[in-house]
Amino acid sequence: MSGKAQYQRIIFGLKVKQLRQAKGLSFAEFAEQTGMSVSYLNEIEKGKKYPKEDKVQAIAGTLGISQAELTSGEPGKALEPVAELLQSNFLNELPLDLFGIELAKVVEIIASAPARVGAFISTLLEISRNYALKEENFYFSALRSYLELHNNYFEEIENAASDCTKKYKFPDDRPLPPDFLRQLLEKHFGYKIITGGLDEYSELQNLRALYIPHEKKLLLNSKLTPTQTSFQFGKELAFNILNLRERAYTSSLLRVRNFEEVLNHSKATYFSVALLIPKDRFVADLQAFFQRTNWDGEAFLAIMKKYEATPEMFYHRLTNVLPQFFGLKKLFFLRFTHEPISDAFEVDKELHLSNRHHPHGNGLLEHYCRRWVALSLLKDLHAMQQEGKFMDTIVRAQRSRYIGTDDEYLSITIARRGYPAPNRNVSVTLGLLVNAELREKVKFLNDPAIQIREVNQTCERCPLTDCLERAAAPTVVQKREKMRQIQHRLKSLIPGEGDA
Repeated sequence: MSGKAQYQRIIFGLKVKQLRQAKGLSFAEFAEQTGMSVSYLNEIEKGKKYPKEDKVQAIAGTLGISQAELTSGEPGKALEPVAELLQSNFLNELPLDLFGIELAKVVEIIASAPARVGAFISTLLEISRNYALKEENFYFSALRSYLELHNNYFEEIENAASDCTKKYKFPDDRPLPPDFLRQLLEKHFGYKIITGGLDEYSELQNLRALYIPHEKKLLLNSKLTPTQTSFQFGKELAFNILNLRERAYTSSLLRVRNFEEVLNHSKATYFSVALLIPKDRFVADLQAFFQRTNWDGEAFLAIMKKYEATPEMFYHRLTNVLPQFFGLKKLFFLRFTHEPISDAFEVDKELHLSNRHHPHGNGLLEHYCRRWVALSLLKDLHAMQQEGKFMDTIVRAQRSRYIGTDDEYLSITIARRGYPAPNRNVSVTLGLLVNAELREKVKFLNDPAIQIREVNQTCERCPLTDCLERAAAPTVVQKREKMRQIQHRLKSLIPGEGDA
């Protein structure tokens, strides 16, 4: 393939295609007049090949254009938005290959109606510039879509984790002792692990670990619990066993360089959780729990404590196995942070399987419904803290019915103190759509101890007039009603006016 950049090949191919079609030449006629095969010309137009100089000259002559004009960097008015898009990283950096999509095909679709699509592309680029949208936002969105597409279950990673436990003779009991994983990294992968290695760097106290590649050194935060330490060791094993070269060296993604790094971080997390919470025994634990006729929050937490998992690890594993082994594919996961001083709630992690469910993050600066168990439990946790009660983790189940819809979810939330920021709290919520599958699998669904509440997306969009938890006026509802009244009056004055 030519050394030309991909966007240059694509733009050249689109120019050739447009000129050929403008002259009314079929592929067969074009091939005959240029002396090239139809398949080769097709590859050129798709942006997969860039012809050598003698062939460029033949193509230009057939199309009635000079070679300089055909090969110039000027895309022409019709293709300007497409060229700008290609050179902007807006599209180039998206992991289209993960979804089986060719960049050239996307561009071909866009270019097929440049006059109509051009303005839309220009608008997207203008929005991205004006609102400083960062590449990592696209990376994380693409990752979430990728996980959702696969129901957050990856057999190849499960198999790799299983093979690892057999090859290195992991103990059968859980939780896994950190020292076992430490010795594995040191003996078989040449790591130098320094407990408390981050303590001397005041700027890095919010990190859990830092890997220094040229020394194969792993510096750990001395405040890590044994579970957090094991989790970090599991991720390091993943980078080696899964041969993940593009990686972040910090325990969390601080500065994203490319999508491969984001994807590999996700794979390493999955692998580590699979090591620490083995699939088969975890599925058996859940089957026994779902057979209970009464909701028991302590029994739910007991499964998590059995593996000494954090709430995030526990819920990560739930989203892996519930769709695959229980047929519960319509679910969501949300993680909220709560700053008690400002009383601000923010979604910082979410996942939606099968479709985008009602409770989800939004960037509209609206107030999430305080009736969600994800928020009400955080409020209760803060109240307990204010009373001097030390609460490690608390759990609650709720059946949430969304106003104006037929949708209802069984939501199970765990709330805990934030780490490493003690001035905030965190909740994780698993929401399961109430349907025939859930009624069959979860025997305690109709337990009267599970509170049933009417909820909405945000206060601004909620029509309830007697809500004690309301944090903001129903401004969106009010605007809609005002517009409805305007349309009604217009219709009464001018027949046909105001019809939607």
